[in-house]
Amino acid sequence: MAASAFLQAVHLSKVIKSQIILKDINLSLNKGYIYGFRGKNGSGKTMLFRALCGLIRPTEGKVIIDGAELGKEMSFPPSVGVLIEHPGFLNGYTGFGNLKLLAKLNDVIDDDRIREAIRLVGLDPNDKRKYRKYSLGMKQRLGIAQAIMEEPDLIILDEPTNALDSDGVEELKNLLLTLKAKNKCILIASHDKEELDYLSDELFVMENGKIIDHYSCKVTDDE
Repeated sequence: MAASAFLQAVHLSKVIKSQIILKDINLSLNKGYIYGFRGKNGSGKTMLFRALCGLIRPTEGKVIIDGAELGKEMSFPPSVGVLIEHPGFLNGYTGFGNLKLLAKLNDVIDDDRIREAIRLVGLDPNDKRKYRKYSLGMKQRLGIAQAIMEEPDLIILDEPTNALDSDGVEELKNLLLTLKAKNKCILIASHDKEELDYLSDELFVMENGKIIDHYSCKVTDDE
């Protein structure tokens, strides 16, 4: 496994209540690439993403990010944006208000950057509607904005096209390719093979907590 890889999983396994959730996962991922993960529900994609960003600890093996071991030398990756399942936004706040609250945790971006991230996902940063009034598609877009707003080195998106219409899917594709060009390491899980083949530089197929296939994809500018 290349020592220079930005993100590495080394013999990563997770067992919960005697059930094998992840089994001997090995990855070597770099910045400037999009990595796709495909598999049925329960195949282990979401649990792998949780392990890679420090939300769960492996039973065996380790995750190394930029040379430092997750869980030992750091609790969480120092620069990560994550969309896994449903973000915990507050119903009584606007989209901008929710992101501003989250931005205060790290305090590394200003209001202009928050507004820019909201625009990048096709929402209006000046929309006065509270989050409870958002459609499912709008909620998904705001979740993506939350993941990218601090311009993290590592971006992990679990089923990011859920609830998006065709325009939203196209906007997301363009956004991810732009982020890739900015030297981000991007991981996407999806059921959609065509979508993943289009976006991914490499694609991993998961089943029963294992990677059962891995191949390179040719990214094209037309579809």
